[in-house]
Amino acid sequence: MGMGDGLDAMLTGVIAGLVGTLVMDALNSLVARTQLISRIDVAMIGRMAAGWARGRFYYKSPNEMKQVQNEVLIGTIAHYTIGVGLSVPFVVGWSFLVGGSPTPAWALLYGIATTVASWFFVYPSMGMGAFGRQSPEGMKATLSSLANHLFYGLGLAIGVALV
Repeated sequence: MGMGDGLDAMLTGVIAGLVGTLVMDALNSLVARTQLISRIDVAMIGRMAAGWARGRFYYKSPNEMKQVQNEVLIGTIAHYTIGVGLSVPFVVGWSFLVGGSPTPAWALLYGIATTVASWFFVYPSMGMGAFGRQSPEGMKATLSSLANHLFYGLGLAIGVALV
C-alpha cells in the first residue's frame, strides 16, 4: 500500500463518517417523530463533551451535567467528530488489512457494531448504566442507540459506495 492509498483511505473515511452522521441525524429526526426512538440530544452531547474537555468522564446521573454555553454547537461538533473518528480507523484499517475500501455491507455492519460504544461507554459515563438501562426512558434508550447506529451504518455504506 502506497502513501496515496493511505491518504485515499483517510479521505474515504472522513467522507463516509460525515455521510454516516448526516444520515443518522436525518433518519433519527424522521423516526423519532413516531415516538419509537428518542431524538438525538446534541445539547446533552455538548454537555458531555464539555465535561470530557475538563477531564470529567463519569456522572452519577445525567442531571449532574449542567448546561454550558454553546452546548448545541459543541455537541454538533463533537457528534460529527465522533462519527468521523469512528469511520476513519475502520476504512484505513480495512485498506491496510484487506485492501481497497470496505464493501457497503461491511460498512453497515460496522456502523451497527459501534452501538457498543454508547451502550458500554456513553450511557455508563452519564450515570445510566450499561445499555442505558437506568435511563428514564428505559429500554427505549437501548433501542434508540441501536437504531441510530443502524442509521449511521447505512450512511457509512452510502459513503463508501459513493467514494
